Amino acid sequence: MFDRLEDLVLRLEEVLNQLSEPDVASDAERFRKLMKEQSDLTPIVETYKEYKANKQNIEESLMLLDEESDEEMRELAKEELNESKAKVEELEQELKILLLPKDPNDEKNTIVEIRAGAGGDEAALFAAEIYRMYVHYAEGRRWKVETMECEEIGIGGMKSVTFMVTGQGAYSVLKYESGVHRVQRVPETESGGRIHTSTISVAVMPEVDEDIDIVIEDKDIRIDVMRASGNGGQCVNTTDSAVRLTHYPTGIVVYSQTEKSQLQNKAKAFALLKAKLYDIEQQQRHDAEAEMRRSQIGTGDRSEKIRTYNFPQGRVTDHRINLTLYKLDKIMNGDIQEIIDACIAADQTAKLAKMNEN
Repeated sequence: MFDRLEDLVLRLEEVLNQLSEPDVASDAERFRKLMKEQSDLTPIVETYKEYKANKQNIEESLMLLDEESDEEMRELAKEELNESKAKVEELEQELKILLLPKDPNDEKNTIVEIRAGAGGDEAALFAAEIYRMYVHYAEGRRWKVETMECEEIGIGGMKSVTFMVTGQGAYSVLKYESGVHRVQRVPETESGGRIHTSTISVAVMPEVDEDIDIVIEDKDIRIDVMRASGNGGQCVNTTDSAVRLTHYPTGIVVYSQTEKSQLQNKAKAFALLKAKLYDIEQQQRHDAEAEMRRSQIGTGDRSEKIRTYNFPQGRVTDHRINLTLYKLDKIMNGDIQEIIDACIAADQTAKLAKMNEN
């Protein structure tokens, strides 16, 4: 690990030297890559430098204890020694986490697809609430949310909604939301006052960059143009601009009607289709690496029940990490950072354990 860290120190120096060259800014792509590398390397190198400084403190404290006879000075040296030892352990763990292999999609924007599952209208109402939860969370992080596809029902619910979240690291955070979300409550549509259980599914996909080769042949696709349909809610306009794409090889159908321009809806539909095709490719790769998938939190089986929202008790439970929080109102209003942080920590712990096994 330390040989690799020394290499990274040298590499950061090289990157900084290249960035200081007068002609580098004229090559936008090279400049962007160097800035990204600098951003990735800086926290690792700074943590490593702090680690080395604390190791140096330990050596100096031990020397002082060997040479010093004054009791007061010895006590100070012991105190310094204990603090530095604790800090070294903490920083070593931090360095291991910083050196974990990065998901290449982590820095990308993300596409989130929410679909009502079991529970009829109640599932559609819950899907709309979860959609609003993510919108509030994204707004709190100053991320942009753009609806791509939406199928509403008349009572304020959504059979399905797909939206893009644009912001640095959006996928790295929201990927932990993939899976089945379950709600337990007395539905507004239920007069008998009985608690029902309904489900929705959430799929989180990275936006596909132009440098990723997803080929869509003309012969494999059908494009239909039509008037937007629905109940006149936030997702519908009234011009002949809605676009539906049917991808024959996979059977995937995507529909975009949120823009007034047919060209914009077509662009959104193709972006969504590419993300779905890339997601299928990723899932197949994960299936082939079954052991890796088992060691990850939140990026596995889409049919996995990941979370329960129990309204009568005001609690939310994430089943993957055995976390229960009694602040359902805040969570439904977008306060999900504590859950996400716990998922990230559990994911890192699992990966470190796997790395130590090897």
